[in-house]
Amino acid sequence: VVIGDGQYFKGYTLFLAKKHVTELHQMEPEEKLKFLEEMSIVQEAVAKAFHAEKMNIELLGNGDAHVHWHLFPRKSGDMKDYGHNGRGPVWWVPWDEMSSEEYQPKGEALEQLVTQLKSFL
Repeated sequence: VVIGDGQYFKGYTLFLAKKHVTELHQMEPEEKLKFLEEMSIVQEAVAKAFHAEKMNIELLGNGDAHVHWHLFPRKSGDMKDYGHNGRGPVWWVPWDEMSSEEYQPKGEALEQLVTQLKSFL
């Protein structure tokens, strides 16, 4: 479990598989069930820690060929001027904005996010 580099959506977290596989179906059944159960526990903690109204959960792997979940806590208005009336999927926000320096916490700000999440795990 790691706090994502870009915090446009405050609390964005990654949940990575311990064993290297590129696809969920490559895991043994017991391992896959445990992984999914643990992801569910972590996404619930993210939701509580960052007061999410809704969670967006994505398993993509196109950029990094390793099974990992993107956990986005969502709130009303978090899309700003993007989407339909400020609503829509996270990928409607331009990558340059989501990954800008402004949304990359460092030092104490990053530690605060970690502490906030740990308090619900």
